[in-house]
Amino acid sequence: MASGLPAAFKKSVANSRWEYRRLGNSGLKVSVPIFGCMNFGYPTSLLYSIPEEQDTANRYPKGASEVIVGKALKKYGIPSEKVIIMTKCFWCVGEQYEIRHIFNHEEFEASKDYVNQFHLSRTAIFNQVNASFKRLNTDCIDVLHIHRFDYDTPLEETMKALHDLAESGKVRYIGASSMWACADKLPGIKFISMQNKYNLLYREEEREVNRFCNDTGVWPDPSHGTVESDTIIIKRVQTVAKKHNWNMTHVALAWMD
Repeated sequence: MASGLPAAFKKSVANSRWEYRRLGNSGLKVSVPIFGCMNFGYPTSLLYSIPEEQDTANRYPKGASEVIVGKALKKYGIPSEKVIIMTKCFWCVGEQYEIRHIFNHEEFEASKDYVNQFHLSRTAIFNQVNASFKRLNTDCIDVLHIHRFDYDTPLEETMKALHDLAESGKVRYIGASSMWACADKLPGIKFISMQNKYNLLYREEEREVNRFCNDTGVWPDPSHGTVESDTIIIKRVQTVAKKHNWNMTHVALAWMD
């Protein structure tokens, strides 16, 4: 580093502990790793540090994850331009904590208060994003992921709503967590990241989504990248790991290109 740089800038560089890479084919740069906040809000979870990027969701856990991230950013005085916030929409989060355990959409469909606060209709997306703003104590989400594919809403409606959120400045980029590649064929904003379920036992994404991500430069990650319930494959992984004196987790990830 040049010796003539101001001390304040040297301190900024010294405090930057991570490597930064472009997210997908966008110009957005994020840290490696990104700090996952899925377990924030459970009694066993403690907030030890606030890295530069947080990935959460409105549903994690029952809305508490976003609240914790928002309070932490406010407590430590971290301005929005110095952090990248990623969150998700699809599930409904109850206004009162005692009803936030409700998860099935059939139950929410029976409530006049929540019938338009879940899934990916235009109204539901805007309602969920505004609710996330309140919990995160912010007015802009850097990357908004749709948490699931919504079979009850026309894909055109969902994508137009996401495009309009970006046009309004409320959301800067969009991503998906379980999506079909056909969404990219619609006009408007494009996905820059994909968090599909993909692991040694679930290979469905090899049909189209992996190829889509490779061809378009969308950034993927092995969501739920664990060995789950297939005992035959688990035993094979165990055999290979024992033979080479490796960790089973390493074997479970080694097959991926």
